[in-house]
Amino acid sequence: VQLQASGGGLVPAGGSLRLSCAASGRVFRNHSMGWFRQAPGKEREFVAAISWGGDNTSYRDSVKGRFTISRDNARNTMYLQMNSLSPEDTAVYYCVVSSTRHWVGARYVRDWGQGTLVTVSS
Repeated sequence: VQLQASGGGLVPAGGSLRLSCAASGRVFRNHSMGWFRQAPGKEREFVAAISWGGDNTSYRDSVKGRFTISRDNARNTMYLQMNSLSPEDTAVYYCVVSSTRHWVGARYVRDWGQGTLVTVSS
């Protein structure tokens, strides 16, 4: 599966961005997907995930209530709506596809997309 993330950019604190991840191949529709991020000098971390049908989602605690993950299987696209952004959200964001229908953890990630940079100014 090829994944193409987009939508990153520079935004002031408190602002919003919507990331998109376009996927090729029909496997997209049968697999859970997610977003990770990596800030400068830090390890890559899980952000959010969504099941194959979109009915189950999970988030890291620091983004709950601010970020919303969704997907449109008809368009083979996943989204991450990010609101109330803070400088701590500055990172390169990566979309991934899992080998499972429901998200069960990073160890089942099968493909990574290239990242898109999100920079939040204070």
